[in-house]
Amino acid sequence: MNEVEIKLRKNILAKNEEIAAHLRELFAQHRLMVINMLSSPGSGKTTLLEKTARAVGHTLAIAVIAGDLQTERDAIRIRNAGAAATQINTGRGCHLSARMVADALPNVDLDAADVLFIENVGNLVCPASYDLGEDLAVVLASVTEGDDKPAKYPTAIHKADLIVLNKIDLAPYTNFSAERFRLDVRKIKPTLDVLEISCTQGAGLQSWFEWLKTKVEQKQALH
Repeated sequence: MNEVEIKLRKNILAKNEEIAAHLRELFAQHRLMVINMLSSPGSGKTTLLEKTARAVGHTLAIAVIAGDLQTERDAIRIRNAGAAATQINTGRGCHLSARMVADALPNVDLDAADVLFIENVGNLVCPASYDLGEDLAVVLASVTEGDDKPAKYPTAIHKADLIVLNKIDLAPYTNFSAERFRLDVRKIKPTLDVLEISCTQGAGLQSWFEWLKTKVEQKQALH
């Protein structure tokens, strides 16, 4: 008797993609710019969101969904900076999914916000594979992580619409090479911009604010 091998293939992310598509339609109806922020732990996502809320919160209404395994500390920091924030705790989960975002939306006033940041769980692996219905993805890297992150985590670089390189004020105290970092980014995605900033010193933040305002205006002009 001849044996027949049958291979079954199923997109394990199909349900996530279906929910993400519905989220994208919902966000478009509300003329809401949605930015998925990815980074390793400690790169400075929450600090950047605090700085952003304080600097442009009077002209852009900012809402944040903050993802973490435990605690509400990031959401509290962001609220203290003047932005609306909802916390998602994933327990042992290493990423946010479209279902998690959908479940958190009843706590978000979509009509009151111009931009919604989804602060993903600190991890450059799993979050890069999950569509959350966002318009744009921003990968935040930092000098203290080393300059090899683009080469090590190319999926996150492919997903990104902007790379923000934080903690450049610490470069003199490390062996970080901005040239190597940018070269690896260009090898993976040649058109991708790298914006250098220091959240603590303020360097480059104005360029970040201007980029954000431009993207929100472009989204709102479409609807």
